[in-house]
Amino acid sequence: MKKDGHIHTPYCPHGTEDSFHLYIEKAIQSGFDTITFTEHAPLPLGFIDPTPDKDSGMSMTHLESYITKLQKLKKEYKKDIVISTGLEVDFISGFEQNITSFLNTYGKYLDDSILSVHFLKFENDYTCIDFSKSTFTEFVERLGSPMAVYKLYYKTLIDSITSNLGDYKPRRIGHITLVHKFQHTLTEVVQDHEDIVNILKEIKHQQLELDVNTAGLAKPYCLEVYPPLPYIKLAKELEIPLVFGSDAHQAKDLHQFYNNISNLL
Repeated sequence: MKKDGHIHTPYCPHGTEDSFHLYIEKAIQSGFDTITFTEHAPLPLGFIDPTPDKDSGMSMTHLESYITKLQKLKKEYKKDIVISTGLEVDFISGFEQNITSFLNTYGKYLDDSILSVHFLKFENDYTCIDFSKSTFTEFVERLGSPMAVYKLYYKTLIDSITSNLGDYKPRRIGHITLVHKFQHTLTEVVQDHEDIVNILKEIKHQQLELDVNTAGLAKPYCLEVYPPLPYIKLAKELEIPLVFGSDAHQAKDLHQFYNNISNLL
């Protein structure tokens, strides 16, 4: 089965207006059997988005329209491709109860979702670590070292994997090395092998899936898959279910670099 399980949509406030049809038609032409639209879920009630435009997640007012639109598209394309309704849900330390409440309300409408970490909590405020090079660099300076940022990221990721978010907790963990996005801006190589191995072991223990996310290959300061190839191989050895995700925010990026990793899936 050829699947792309991490795709964004015109409902993404920091994406493009490319239509669902553009994504779907390209997926069909590219020979994919199934795709999951995983728009950024509305951020939990009470959380203040630290990004300048406060556009990290879709508006709650658009959520029902998003779900309804996908229900219609499933029927429209049912003879050509399997379309799954999903969300990319942010795990945010301190907001577990609100996230659970959200999932308890909307989880029944979702087929296949992703749990990701973008925001790190430090001294009672939050930073979006993948927002920009300058934001990442400032956060490194604030914590004192790249290693400190990496350690906080992986700790938060472990918390997301082990968290009890109810019956509708997403089954797939997103881009587990997103903290590598700006790695080539650093003056040192952070030794995080043990952290990544521990993440994979916990994903296995919790019987979750791994988002094999190729978006990092397109990022000039990253230039690798999330996670890097040796860890995809390790995940396969651990018999963790692997799901390719292009993390496309525009139709032209759909299935980007699939051929780079397809033999590992």
